[in-house]
Amino acid sequence: MARPGLDGVFADWKEREALAESMIPMIGSLYRRNVVIYIHGVPLYNQSVIDLMKAHRFVRQIEQNEMSEFETHPILAILSHLDLSPAHVDIGKLTTNFMADDHGLSMAEYVKSHCDAIMGVETVTHEPRDVVVYGFGRIGRLATRLLVEKTGGGHNLIQKAVVLRPPKDEIKDLNRRASLLRRDSIHGSFKGTIRVDEENRVLICNGNVIKFIYASNPADIDYTSYGINNALIIDSSGAWRDEEGLSRHLESKGASKVLLTTSAKGALKNIVSGVNSDQILPEDKIIGAASCTTNAIVPVLKCINDRFGIVQGHMETVHAYTDDQNLHDNIHSKERRGRSAPLNMVLTESNATSSVGKLLPELAGKLTGNSIRVPVPNVSMAILNLRLDCETTRDEVNEFLRGVSLNSSMNRQVGYTESNEVVSSDFVGDRHAGMIDAQATIANGKQIVLYVWYDNEFGYTCQVVRVAQKMAGIKYPTVFGTPKVDAEEAETALKSA
Repeated sequence: MARPGLDGVFADWKEREALAESMIPMIGSLYRRNVVIYIHGVPLYNQSVIDLMKAHRFVRQIEQNEMSEFETHPILAILSHLDLSPAHVDIGKLTTNFMADDHGLSMAEYVKSHCDAIMGVETVTHEPRDVVVYGFGRIGRLATRLLVEKTGGGHNLIQKAVVLRPPKDEIKDLNRRASLLRRDSIHGSFKGTIRVDEENRVLICNGNVIKFIYASNPADIDYTSYGINNALIIDSSGAWRDEEGLSRHLESKGASKVLLTTSAKGALKNIVSGVNSDQILPEDKIIGAASCTTNAIVPVLKCINDRFGIVQGHMETVHAYTDDQNLHDNIHSKERRGRSAPLNMVLTESNATSSVGKLLPELAGKLTGNSIRVPVPNVSMAILNLRLDCETTRDEVNEFLRGVSLNSSMNRQVGYTESNEVVSSDFVGDRHAGMIDAQATIANGKQIVLYVWYDNEFGYTCQVVRVAQKMAGIKYPTVFGTPKVDAEEAETALKSA
């Protein structure tokens, strides 16, 4: 669609606004049938009119086309009238590919042809999976928000409980936990309603009944007595990181698997969703989701190494302070972290680069790294200074990463922005593992420097939940049309996947 002249800008806006408004009930109706609608990897359920319009605008800027609500609305309308089985449908890609593909089909014929495999058939082989969040700090509460948001038609991960150490007053603690879940100084208000049932020790969040269990030792808990079975435990407590400690969860009656929300130690697997998810096996009982920084850099490093080859490099993460630091100068078990977090830049170690070699063995020993904690409460930046096998240019690197963010299997991990105005707060709530700042990219022959923003709280928790879904065997077919690419582009897409 061509851009309107200045005289028609407001009328164009109101038309697109009306279209976005009419998309909401269609997206919601499909979502309740477990048909999740995306636009280039960004989920569209539970979004406002303005949110939908901003999602379209962002894709237009990155895709460099004029796709708008005028193009996606009719495709969504066709989808809403089809007998679709549970699936993930990317109307951004479906629309873009329809516009670009020389297929000779009408829009309805094109959409139906790409949805044949998910119409009137059984597409879901998994059962709903009970989930327990163990620990209710920054990551635990965000995990709860995401799990409630992703409930859909109830055939996904279903959070049944939160486990905490016994407080002095359970009723007071329950209400305080509800308040912390309801209001967040960084991520804003909970999207929905939360009701406190003091008698039953539960929070009812958008219809999800979440039991609060107070226990000092996970092995002492009988989850089956609360109607919880075959549960996946998401451990965000930080109490244990090795197999011996985390195995305590498996001594609980009703628990079957454990996912740790940081890097697991020893021989335990660490998984970064989108990179090595294929290594998750049905028999795996305990898995680590790696660290937030590891999740931010590993997808980018894999893409760059597959395309250009990495000889060696250094990673410096400029990281938001965390609650393991002191507000004021005081004793701390780790060097420098005892100094006031809101008042200082604090140089500390980063384990992310050592984790890279375990996740990507081809890069073992090639990377060094450090971390600087800075006085912001959330959103960090990883700076990747890399020496490559071959020479390249800034435009070539950026164009490659733009393609990865749009069309590869890692488009939920690798985001991309071309704005020269963005700052850290602009990425609060971003769902990508990391976001390439294309304006900051430097390339000089075989040397490149990449700047990767990441929401070390919410973006990381999105990655945790993606790993949890894979551990639980929750998988939906995807529909996005057939992109028209040449052989070279197909090879690049394959490498980046």
